[in-house]
Amino acid sequence: MRKTAEKTIKLNEEELQLLNTPFGVKSLLDDKKTNVEKALRLIKSEMEIKALQAEIIKLQNWVIAKNKKVVVIFEGRDAAGKGGAIRRITEHINPRQFRIVALPKPTVEEQGQWYFQRYVNQLPKPGEMVFFDRSWYNRAVVEPVNGFCTKQQYTNFMQQINGFERMIMDSGLYLIKFYFSISKEEQARRFKIIQSDPLRRWKMTDVDRKAQELWDLYTEFKEKMFEHTNLKTSPWIIIDADKKSEARIKALQYIIDTIPYEVMEEDK
Repeated sequence: MRKTAEKTIKLNEEELQLLNTPFGVKSLLDDKKTNVEKALRLIKSEMEIKALQAEIIKLQNWVIAKNKKVVVIFEGRDAAGKGGAIRRITEHINPRQFRIVALPKPTVEEQGQWYFQRYVNQLPKPGEMVFFDRSWYNRAVVEPVNGFCTKQQYTNFMQQINGFERMIMDSGLYLIKFYFSISKEEQARRFKIIQSDPLRRWKMTDVDRKAQELWDLYTEFKEKMFEHTNLKTSPWIIIDADKKSEARIKALQYIIDTIPYEVMEEDK
């Protein structure tokens, strides 16, 4: 008879109660091999996210009541988890008072306009929050790396970007800029998962397929972007995104800590 060594895990009363919740049971059963420690980490992360989501609701109520305008930009390499983070942040807030903006390739008409024009058209009205899943910073990294803009267009953008952001913030708009940073190995792992999943395979684009090959060039333009646009008035918040739950918690927490909202009477 072969003996197997089993790891003894001591659980306190609180941990046992967490595992006995519906989400706790689901977390235990998600893996073929039961992993109690992993399940507890997932449950605690989810509890922290839920608490922060409740606070974001209060923040949005203040934005609505005081006619404030908020823009949160999510940038990062392909498969960094930008879209997933936006979904968790906006999961429970009033859908009539926020928008998620993920613009497609510009039309012929838009190509003939001032570069920032189509983004100006998406800025929030008073009482609204807008979350950009990629933004005007496409021209700082993605476009020059993939040859989607000329050198002159890139130069013009870099000369105008700080003035543009100063202009929109002077109008009373709150601007937060997140960069979700993942390792090359984690990006490759996520690409593999996406390609093997028939429900998610549509997410892979030609740009995604070249991302690993162009990794160093992306890094070069990313560093130029940080160097030129990481200002005291509109800094880049770099979030380690290799672990999705931790990245979402950090983004939620930063928004709550940065925007000076007041708790409205009804929330008290």
